[in-house]
Amino acid sequence: MITCNNKQFELFLTSEAIQNRLKELCQQINQEYADKKPIFLGILNGVFRVVGDAFNYIDIECEVSFVKLKSYEGTQSSGNLTTMIGLDTDLEGRHIVLLEDIVDTGRTLHKFLPELEKKNPASVAILTLLNKPDAMEHDIPMKYIGFKVPNNFLIGYGLDYDGWGRQHNDIYTIVED
Repeated sequence: MITCNNKQFELFLTSEAIQNRLKELCQQINQEYADKKPIFLGILNGVFRVVGDAFNYIDIECEVSFVKLKSYEGTQSSGNLTTMIGLDTDLEGRHIVLLEDIVDTGRTLHKFLPELEKKNPASVAILTLLNKPDAMEHDIPMKYIGFKVPNNFLIGYGLDYDGWGRQHNDIYTIVED
C-alpha cells in the first residue's frame, strides 16, 4: 500500500510486467514500421515514462515529438480538452505512432485525432499502455494495447492524482474507503 494525496492505493501492475509488455509491443512496431521512418508522438504528461522506456526497445529509424493535452481534474475526466503545448513538427505524409499512457473514456483522443488528421499524415496508429474498455465513450482505434484494465483510478508509472504519484515504477489502484 502507498498513500498519495491522502488516498490509499494498492499494487496493480509491477514494473516487470510493464517492461515485458512494452518490449513485446515495440518488437511488433519495429517489424511493422521497419522502412517507414515513423514519428512517435507522445501525449504529455503521463506518457513520459512510456516513451522513455519504449525507446529502450525501439531500434528503427524514427523521430519523437510531444504534445501536451489535459482533460483530467482530480480523479475524474473534465470532458474538456486543453492543448497546452502544440505540435512543432511537420506531419504531412508521415507515419505517426501516437503514444498514450492510458485511454479510458476516449474523450481526449476523440477531440485530438481530427486535429491530427488535418496535418495530413500517411497513417496514424495508437499505442496505449493501459485501456479501460468499461469507461470508453468513443470508438478509438487503438492498434497496440499494453493492458486492458478495470475502470479504477490508477497512479504510478507516469499516471498521477492531481500531479502526484507519477514517480512510482509500479502502477497502483485506488482503495475506496
